[in-house]
Amino acid sequence: MSEPIIEINHANIYQGVSLVLQDVNLRVNKGEFVYLVGKTGTGKSSLLKTLYGELPLTEGDATVAGFAIKGLTWKKVPYLRRNLGVVFQDFQLLTDRNVNNNLKFVLKATGWKDDKLMDEKIDDVLDKVGLKAKGFKMPFELSGGEQQRVDIARALLNSPKLILADEPTGNLDPETSDEIMNLLFHICKDFNTAIVMATHDYIVVQKFPARMIRTEKGRVLDNATITID
Repeated sequence: MSEPIIEINHANIYQGVSLVLQDVNLRVNKGEFVYLVGKTGTGKSSLLKTLYGELPLTEGDATVAGFAIKGLTWKKVPYLRRNLGVVFQDFQLLTDRNVNNNLKFVLKATGWKDDKLMDEKIDDVLDKVGLKAKGFKMPFELSGGEQQRVDIARALLNSPKLILADEPTGNLDPETSDEIMNLLFHICKDFNTAIVMATHDYIVVQKFPARMIRTEKGRVLDNATITID
């Protein structure tokens, strides 16, 4: 039987005091690719933020990459995030340093000490995303697609078994979106990394089919009855 990397039981997801999603039950297995779809404002980002410890879980239970999320203290959040990769729509790269130093900043923040090992790891992740020659470039010297690849490389630094991606193709043209999707599916398949990707881009979903979960009217619906509008 497949082993879950995310397991949520009877969870209520809040944004501040507002109940956004109620009675969420969800299981995502290791190495699985899952889309999280739904209209803007239906709770996709809130669900992702709960999974990586940005929003507290107070009602129900959830386990993510071996960590119990309910009641997770701020002290433990960095340990959770060492086991996750998070990919954002707007890249969130540090503009005052080159690609290598962006990645080194994250490694140091997650407890790496040895410079040689850090350099080897940075070479490894840039190679995986096809940017081995771009480590000395500043973010503004890169195209949008290249910046998104750096963001994905950053998510791979601690060899996570789970990547949470929030609209990773949202700011990209169709051709570049396809490149990023091919890269994400390659990472999922070749490294057995589970990926949960929030998107409202149904063209991407149709081109790269996978299991879908929909947020709608305060609920999370699994793919059995989902059709694309």
